[in-house]
Amino acid sequence: MGQYYIIDFDSTFTQVEALDELARISLNDHPNREHIYQQIEDLTNAAMEGKLSFADSLEGRVKLLQANRTHLEQLVKHLRKKVSPSFSRNSKFFKEHHDDVLIVSGGFKEFITPVVSEYHIKKENIYANTFEFDERGNIVGYDRSNPLSQEGGKVKLLKELNLQGDIFGIGDGYSDFQLKESGLIRKFFAFTENIARKSVVEKADYVTPSLDEFLYINRLPRAISYPKNRIKCLVVGQIEPEAIAQMQKEGYNIRIKEEITEAYLQEAGVLLCDEAHQPTPEQLENAGRLKVIGCFGKVSSRRLGEVACENGVIIFDDPKHNPRSSDFIPKRVIAFMNEGKTHTSCNFPDLQPPRVSNAHRLIHIHKNVPGILAQINEIFASNNINIVGEFLVTNAQIGYVITDVDAGYDEQLLRQLKAIDHTIKFRLLY
Repeated sequence: MGQYYIIDFDSTFTQVEALDELARISLNDHPNREHIYQQIEDLTNAAMEGKLSFADSLEGRVKLLQANRTHLEQLVKHLRKKVSPSFSRNSKFFKEHHDDVLIVSGGFKEFITPVVSEYHIKKENIYANTFEFDERGNIVGYDRSNPLSQEGGKVKLLKELNLQGDIFGIGDGYSDFQLKESGLIRKFFAFTENIARKSVVEKADYVTPSLDEFLYINRLPRAISYPKNRIKCLVVGQIEPEAIAQMQKEGYNIRIKEEITEAYLQEAGVLLCDEAHQPTPEQLENAGRLKVIGCFGKVSSRRLGEVACENGVIIFDDPKHNPRSSDFIPKRVIAFMNEGKTHTSCNFPDLQPPRVSNAHRLIHIHKNVPGILAQINEIFASNNINIVGEFLVTNAQIGYVITDVDAGYDEQLLRQLKAIDHTIKFRLLY
């Protein structure tokens, strides 16, 4: 009795609907292409929302494609670049659970297999439709005996497979929810990283804005320790839409407010503000979750930077009012949150650690007093954890340590690191 993960392909494993993308390739020179594109997209959405049977949608879309094997080759190259970011960064999960992950899709093996096989997924665990071709390589139809070409196909397939154990479904469409409705899977996770379909979200056991969230909930191997969709990014003042879009793309939970209040700041992990809407030193004293401030302008006072530093909050500002700050500030914030880089900060010591492959990265921020690094290393040694990289920088107020280790760790190790005297903040990056 094991666990199985049934994962959809279109708009889940990849950011796009593959048949829609194939149409854009095959009909690129067609004089009426925009009208046909729209017809195909409408058929896709109708099926995904449960307004049209999947069988009717599939038949209608394939008829409109006018595609051949050469177009499929182009599509595969395109789809490899369109793998959903949270899937792309979590290849470790697929590697460790290659026996348990099944791709179940109403799409076609001709373009699914080359894409997902690069993520350690077994070919025998890929269930999808197959095209039929004429002697010139043109797509003329598909295997209608395949249950996945029929209405309720995923339900029919899982009944045939008769998997024994806990089964979890991840997908964006109505056909994915049907697995839950049929009682064949334990829980259905509506995947909304690429598209949120209201009719599906309302019926899901969980809404998962990324694969990180699914892995976090189920305590499975993952690339980052804490899903970004759980981190609130407070936005206050005149912030360029491009900057907000960068943070949204990273997966942060955006909260746009007119002013900074203590209640808003206490919930935030990230703050983006302009020069006219900066927090006060007093507000920072109670912002226990806040990790980083991106200020579009100059920080108002030295005292603000010092209090932020004392509370383990890094600040990136733009005193020159660079016209490209809408790009500059988010990149600095993201580099700190993802890799611990402090370069160009106005209140933290400068550190740009290289990313170490196959390692876990931990950050320890503490008051600048003697002996902290020795205590950190003693804890790793006593837990038989090998350090593969370690970086320490200081200023008058804090010591900032990044440690890369080559093995997993348990909660006891983390509690010990957090309990070191003079610790200000401790964080796992990945």
